[in-house]
Amino acid sequence: MNCEYCYKLEEYNFGDLLFESSYWIVFLAPNQSNLGTCVIALKRKARYLSEVNQKEWSDFIKIVNKLENSLKTAFKATMFNWGTLMNTFYLEDTPDPHMHWHFIPRYDHEVKFEGEIFEDPFFGYMRPRPPKKISKTIRVKIIEKLRDNL
Repeated sequence: MNCEYCYKLEEYNFGDLLFESSYWIVFLAPNQSNLGTCVIALKRKARYLSEVNQKEWSDFIKIVNKLENSLKTAFKATMFNWGTLMNTFYLEDTPDPHMHWHFIPRYDHEVKFEGEIFEDPFFGYMRPRPPKKISKTIRVKIIEKLRDNL
């Protein structure tokens, strides 16, 4: 990985590596208030969607299919939100803007996993998700479950 943003993700514990493709790296996001939330970052420097080339888009479509199918199988996710929210890059002490996606599974039902209960109280709405802290052990189990279904 030769990308400053991806190094920052690891350095500041912005997520745990789930998998990599030819052009993208996928992390399990720190906030798991929506079970299976991930961050997908381009492995090279790009600031805007318009800078993503055809090979990277084709690779990204494969990731979309893998992640959505994995979450449907592993946790019966109902739907998915995808977004490229670049706002925080314009705050102090953040890396330069870098193309990345937020992948947020949505659930119309409660999910029980490894003794934890995951709920989506704002299903059907875009409201701020309250942070959900989980143990490192549960994070590892989520990653294993997702990888088993990729």
